Amino acid sequence: MKKTIGLLIAVCCSVVSFAQTKLDSVQYLDVIELSDIKLKQNAAGFKVTVLNDSVLSKNTSNFTDLLRFNSNIYFKENGYGMVSSPSFRGTNASQTAVIWNGININSQLNGQTDFNTINTNNINQVVIRNGGGSVQYGSGAIGGSVHLDNRLSFTQHLKNDVKLNYGSFESKNISLVTDYGQDKFAFNLGVNYINSDNDYKYLDSDKINDNGAFNNLSLNVNLGYFISEKDVIKLYHQSFIGEREFSGTTATPSKSKYEDENSRSMLEWVSTHQNYKSNFKVAYLKEYFEFYQNKNSEFFTFGQVNTFLAKHNFNYKLSKQLSVTSILDYNLFKGEGSSFGNPERSIFSATGLLQYNPSTNLNLGFNVRQDVNSDFKSPLLFSMDALIGITENYKIKINASKNYRVPTFNDLFWQPGGNLDLVPESSYQFDLGHVLDFNWLQLQLNTYYIKSQDLIQWKPNISGFWSPQNIAEAHSYGAEVGLTINKKYDNHKLTFSSNYSYTVSENLETNKQLIYVPFHKANATLAYSFKRFSAHYQQLFNGDVFTTSDNLKGPFYSLQSYNVANLGVNYKVLQHSNHELELGLKVNNLFNKLYQNVAFRPMPNRNFNIQLHYKF
Repeated sequence: MKKTIGLLIAVCCSVVSFAQTKLDSVQYLDVIELSDIKLKQNAAGFKVTVLNDSVLSKNTSNFTDLLRFNSNIYFKENGYGMVSSPSFRGTNASQTAVIWNGININSQLNGQTDFNTINTNNINQVVIRNGGGSVQYGSGAIGGSVHLDNRLSFTQHLKNDVKLNYGSFESKNISLVTDYGQDKFAFNLGVNYINSDNDYKYLDSDKINDNGAFNNLSLNVNLGYFISEKDVIKLYHQSFIGEREFSGTTATPSKSKYEDENSRSMLEWVSTHQNYKSNFKVAYLKEYFEFYQNKNSEFFTFGQVNTFLAKHNFNYKLSKQLSVTSILDYNLFKGEGSSFGNPERSIFSATGLLQYNPSTNLNLGFNVRQDVNSDFKSPLLFSMDALIGITENYKIKINASKNYRVPTFNDLFWQPGGNLDLVPESSYQFDLGHVLDFNWLQLQLNTYYIKSQDLIQWKPNISGFWSPQNIAEAHSYGAEVGLTINKKYDNHKLTFSSNYSYTVSENLETNKQLIYVPFHKANATLAYSFKRFSAHYQQLFNGDVFTTSDNLKGPFYSLQSYNVANLGVNYKVLQHSNHELELGLKVNNLFNKLYQNVAFRPMPNRNFNIQLHYKF
């Protein structure tokens, strides 16, 4: 690991040195090329939240914290830095799709993405899309989707970032990012390494998190080159290598360890013409893990999946008001593992998107998708959305869709317990949104309803093994409110943002709230800046959650609500046109609250993080 880290840092520094010989000054990017163009063109009737650079900089610890404090998504985390699972609008982790530069990267083993394996220092833009998106993004986009985009800018510029972090529990983080571009060529490269003993003390106890150490290394390399005035070739690559000790509970100690390696490589050819645009992608993805029941033992179980993908998008403008898009997508999955053999799966999908904009105040979309799956029959999917401008400041967003999730390799083939008779989950959802926008103030209100069938649940069978079954129907409904205020007076700038969600998610067989779905969740951030000084305060509230399906209350059956606050201050020690040095201090869990978001797994007490950030 140390040799790999040293090599990657050396490569990064060499690239920085080479790029400096080309440019003498920093220019900020103003022409951006995004790989996931569908997100912008075919989501007019959906709630879409963009987390920009200023928001990303306030949550440098991990991706889970970024979304926990800046979105409506609820997270279950098995101790800090451990497996992190999202719950979006009352759905489970495998019903939230994670999209990397336009392709779905949810695991084919367990159907979800562990948000603690994603590093935001190497991602340029994070976008949250509420509501069903299976038509555009495939299996799992039922509650919503989270989009990770790497941007390439073909303008004359050079930008370099170096971040050094040191914090409580011997936590260390180093990040190196270089972004370079000219008329025909652009690239960005990022390297990030995190290491933490993570041995925080459990509040109101003499115990510590004594098996929670983790370290990981991530690498992003993205290139783009114009081979003609209308054609650009882009290459995206992302690697993650991690090692984690798995924390135990307050009652049961652990000595287990988990190592995982994920890599994604994608080649993209974009051809843009007056009336049409063609986008062709080929990609190779690999996920691999080793699990050690005893970290001191050489014995481990393993699993891996290799994914081969080819995807073609073709968008044609029939007129200024009407455009159509076709998407042809082929995926081949090859798995191998200690507990599920050597499964294979292939999926071909055909998607049609229609976008109609008869006026500046009306935008309509209709989409259909059909998959051909080698394992089972997939349903016909559809979605409809509309953006209606009532006044200059008031808009209505409406969308409805049918979505689905296919059983994973673990669901079908895990031994013992896999069930080959499973069928895909399916759901119908409807969303109504209101947007008030007055430049300095934006208010959003969304109400939604989701009805799901054939939910896959793991339960003990007659042999005593846990096995998945299509047994449950459920529905989710609720409301989401988002408020953003921006005010500027001379050199003073004040920003306030807040999110609140009310969620009911019930098993229709029992009329009980699903476990680990809070009825209430809210967060707020207040940020202030004056010349070289800036500060921010974050507050997170999570309501009570049930931990058992019978909804009993008590210390062993539910988790109490909690309030957690963070405070950060930053000062720019140097501020010049071509380089900038900023020193930051952040206090997490400011009021030292005892809280858990998974039963018997306490989260960290008050802790500190110091950051040195140099831009040149």
